[in-house]
Parts: sequence; structure tokens; C-alpha cells
Amino acid sequence: MIPDPGWPRAAAIGTARLILEPLRIDHAAELAPALDDQELHRYIGGRPATAEELRSRFAAQIVGHSPDGAEGWLNWVVRTRDTGAAAGTVQATLHGEPGARSAEIAWVIARPHQGRGYASEASGGMLDWLGQHGVRRVNAHIHPEHRASTGVAKRLGLTPTEDFADGEIRWTLPPELGVTGH
Repeated sequence: MIPDPGWPRAAAIGTARLILEPLRIDHAAELAPALDDQELHRYIGGRPATAEELRSRFAAQIVGHSPDGAEGWLNWVVRTRDTGAAAGTVQATLHGEPGARSAEIAWVIARPHQGRGYASEASGGMLDWLGQHGVRRVNAHIHPEHRASTGVAKRLGLTPTEDFADGEIRWTLPPELGVTGH
């Protein structure tokens, strides 16, 4: 076992309409049916995970860091305040030293909850939290045809770069905008 690498631990985050709840293994039972939609994998590949596959994945993710300690892992379930329903997930993979950290962020919102601005609101709340925990640079990787995610990135203040890998464009938050202030 590696010593604690000092990554921040996910904590609850509230926004106007949403609650971001730190991921737990038992969320798999609720998220498996919510995310059981092949259309969600149109641009990212793969297929919907079963509840058992999600339990296994979540067990690894909630440790909070990669096996070698080189990355910090933060994962949240996005819940609507009005019903408490799980609407999706947001996540950040951290790199670097405290005060100069970077994050790779991602979001997934179940189709019944799409079109309401939840991905932007949840990701914005996550960005504010990340900024309070030493993250200074943010990136997201988005398929060029994924209009909804491109819209989320733009609303967050990210801009596309010339970097293209694995069929996706790297979007970045310009340093002058900073991570906080969403």
C-alpha cells in the first residue's frame, strides 16, 4: 500500500438546483439503470455498464487516487434538489502539486435529465470546489461532433485547442479566467 499522497477527498457540493454527492459503491444500483443508454456512449465509445461492473469501478475510484498515487480521483453523483433523483456524474482527475494542480474533467447526464443545463451547473460547481482545493488548470476532452458537451465546455469558459487525441479535442480553461468564479 502506498502512503496517502495528499489528494483532496470529494465532499458534497451544492448548486442552485443540484447536489453533488461524493461517489459511493452503493450508488451503482441507482446509476446502472439511469445510465443504461447506448446513446450516452455514442461519442465516448464502450457500452453501458452493469450494476456489478459499476460497483467494481466505483470501488476502485473511491480510493481517491491511482494505485501509484500519481493521480487524484474525484467523483460525484449529480442529484436534482427537487426530487433527489440521480441525474448523472461529474469527475476530475488531478495532477501536480498543491497550489499548482491541473484537472481533467468529465460529465455524464442521463438522457431524461438532459437539456436543462445540469451538466454546466454541476461542472461549474465542481470547478469552484476544485479552485478552492488548489486546481489552477482545467482540461476536458470532447469529440468534435458532440454538440451538447461542446456547449457545456463553452459555458464553463473552456476553449478548444489544436490538440487532438483519440478522436477528441482538448479544451482548456485559459489561465486568465482561473478555475473559480463559475
